[in-house]
Formats: sequence, structure tokens, C-alpha cells
Amino acid sequence: MAEQAPEPVEVIRADVLAGIPHGFLGRRGGVSTGLVSGLNVGLGSGDDPAAVAENRRRAAAAVLPGARLVTVYQVHSLDCVVAGAWPDADRPHADALVTDRPGLLLGIVTADCAPVLLADRDAGVIGAAHAGWKGAFGGVIENTVAAMARLGAQRERIVAAIGPCIAVASYEVDEAFRARILSGPAGADGHFVAGVRPGHWQFDLEGYVAARLRGTGIAAIEPLGLDTYADPARFFSFRRATHRGEPDYGREIALIGLAERP
Repeated sequence: MAEQAPEPVEVIRADVLAGIPHGFLGRRGGVSTGLVSGLNVGLGSGDDPAAVAENRRRAAAAVLPGARLVTVYQVHSLDCVVAGAWPDADRPHADALVTDRPGLLLGIVTADCAPVLLADRDAGVIGAAHAGWKGAFGGVIENTVAAMARLGAQRERIVAAIGPCIAVASYEVDEAFRARILSGPAGADGHFVAGVRPGHWQFDLEGYVAARLRGTGIAAIEPLGLDTYADPARFFSFRRATHRGEPDYGREIALIGLAERP
């Protein structure tokens, strides 16, 4: 019997970033097994490090072959750094990174939080942000756009895509959470829907991140509308793993890069 061909890596692309090497990847096409089966790229998971390394290699090759994958040590902060060719062991603590250097592939890992990829084509400046509720509330989106501007991007030319994240139907929060979000910029009340349980709400993380992006004055925003929690065959989800009582969970990756100039 012939050996079955490996499942290809799924790369989900956004129209607004057409022509720029980028992709939002799920769990399809990897070598990990067990609870984190598939394309788990989480260095902090309990997965076999060799499997994670192979998955990260496959992910990078599917988006920008030959590029150097650069990620950060994500801590749900508002910090954005300029990407450098640091080794994984020396990743800076931050939740967003930007660059104008061809040959670098920026990566953000998520498992329900919103990955945001940004670009100013004319300036040759790109960014990637990890926008969980805490980072988005704290200003990671605004800091990423500002960091891109310092590299020469212009806000009115920047476009952004919001990748797979937990959707409003899957994201129940309590009243204290809602009160904290409402203490920030006006208009956030529109991102909550009354929940089934008294004193609880459903939070629209994707809509909230899109609103924070609009507030920066960028040119265009494309939310992909993909729910990580509700699609276990396609995406990893921290909240789903927690609800199932599972001891570990995988991470997916969002990637954007600049091709080397000829």
C-alpha cells in the first residue's frame, strides 16, 4: 500500500493583504500528535520540541520560503518591538513586532486571541500583533501602528487583517470584565451581547479589535470572521481545551513578511 501523502499546510489569506506574503494558519498540515495534533507551533506547549520546530519550519515555508521566522515571547502586553534576527531562546517579551527588512517573517501565535497583520505596501513596512482582550484594551494595536509609522509607514496607507479568534457566540464574560472594557474608549458597549446566564455577557473580541484599528486612522480593515473555539478540526483554542478539562492546548500562527528584493 502506498504511503499516504501528508496533509498540506492550510494558509488562510486576506484580500486586503493581497500581494504581500502572509497567512493565518490553523492546525492542518503539521506533525504533532495527541491533544495538540497538527500544526502546533507553541514553544510554551508541552509538545515534543522537535515536532514544534518542524511545524514552525513548515509554516514559514508555506508563506515565505527562505525567510527567517521571528517571533516574540508573548505576555499579553501592549509592547511592540522592531524585529531582529534573534534566536528563539532570546525572544523579547512583547506582543507585537514590526519591520521594514526583507527576508524576515513576523509571527504571532494565538489560541483564541486575535492575530492582526498589517502592512503599508508603498513604504515596505509590515507589522503583526497579538491582540487578546488585555493587549487590545491596553493599546497594543495603537502601539503597533505607531511603530510602523516610525519606520516610514503612513497611517492612511496601512491595511490590516484580523485572523481567526474566539467569536462572540463562544466568548462568555462576566460583569466585572464588561465594566473594565467599558472604562476604556467610548463605544465599547456595542461589543457586548447579553448572555444566557444572569450577570454574563458575550464579548465580540474581533469587533473590539477592529474598532481599535479604526481609531488609529488606517486605510482598511478586514476581519475574517473565523471562530477558533467552534472549529476544533481547524483551529486550536485555549478556552475550548479549558472547558474540556484538557491539560494542554496547541497554538496557531499568523505570519507576514517582505520578500527579498531582486
